[in-house]
Amino acid sequence: QVQLVESGGGLVQAGDSLRLSCAASGRTFSSYRMGWFRQAPGEERDFVAAISWGDGTTYYASSMKGRFTISRDNAKNTVYLQMNSLKSEDTAIYYCAAGPVDSWATYNARRNLYWGQGTQVTVSS
Repeated sequence: QVQLVESGGGLVQAGDSLRLSCAASGRTFSSYRMGWFRQAPGEERDFVAAISWGDGTTYYASSMKGRFTISRDNAKNTVYLQMNSLKSEDTAIYYCAAGPVDSWATYNARRNLYWGQGTQVTVSS
């Protein structure tokens, strides 16, 4: 059973940085893609960034590229999302998601993914 546990959310000021962590357990993840989605109140859950566990290839939503960086630590089975220059519109619940999907399109479409419980990020202006 795959388990994903997020941490690192909180309340910050606009312009600050946060690093989210997602600790994964329950199997080996060499064939998985793992990453982050976010959901603001009243909005759909949107893709943020993802990484291929095997070769470290990354994939970002175009609006996140440049401010957000995704990385992984294989030894700790943990994926990170470094978020810089945070804006009020980044306020959302951030969810970790992972799955044995074979394309970024499939991952982006949220098919065959395991989900964490989410961590709240609130950016005050």
